[in-house]
Amino acid sequence: MKRSLQTLCLALTFSMFVPAGVTGQGMPVYDNTNFISMTKSLIESAKQTSELLKTVEFLKEQKDNIVKVNNVIRELRAARELTRNHEILFRTVQRDLRDILSSPYIRPEETRQISNTFEQLMATAIEDLDLVSHILSSDFLKMTDAERTGILLEKEAASREMTAEITRKTERYRDIIAFRRMQEQINNREPVH
Repeated sequence: MKRSLQTLCLALTFSMFVPAGVTGQGMPVYDNTNFISMTKSLIESAKQTSELLKTVEFLKEQKDNIVKVNNVIRELRAARELTRNHEILFRTVQRDLRDILSSPYIRPEETRQISNTFEQLMATAIEDLDLVSHILSSDFLKMTDAERTGILLEKEAASREMTAEITRKTERYRDIIAFRRMQEQINNREPVH
C-alpha cells in the first residue's frame, strides 16, 4: 500500500507540472482531399519546372547558334574586305607600276628600288592570301571560330594598311615624275629677250 501511495503522489505531482496540450495529443488525422490536391500541385510544379529547364536549354542553344552565325558573318565580311583590298593592290601594281617604271623621268637606279618595294608588298599580300585560304579551307589548325575571325580581322587590317601604303608610294612616285617633268620644262624653255 505504501508503494501505491507513492506512485499515486508521483502521478499527481507529474500531472500538475505537465501542460494540458500534451495529454490531449492523439493520432494525427489527414484530410485526403487536401493531400490529393497538394500532390497534384507538386506534380504540376515539377512539370512546369521541367518545361522551364527545357526552354532555358533551348534558348542557350539558340544563343550559341547566333554567336556562331555572327562569327561566320564577321569572317565573311573580313574575307570580302581582304579580297577587295588585295584586288585594289594588284590593280594598282599592274596599272600604276608599269606607268611609273616606263616614265623617262624615273632614273635607272630608282627603277630597281621601286620594283623591289612593290615586289615586297606583293609577296606579303600573296602570303597573306595563302594563309587566309588555308585557314578558311582547312581544319588542320584546329582553330575556334573566334580565333579564325581574329586572324581574318588582323589580316584585313594589314591589307588595308598595305593598300594605303602602296597608294601613298604610287602618289609619291607620280609627284616625283610631275616635278621632274615641270623642272625639265622650266630648264628647256627659251629665254624671253
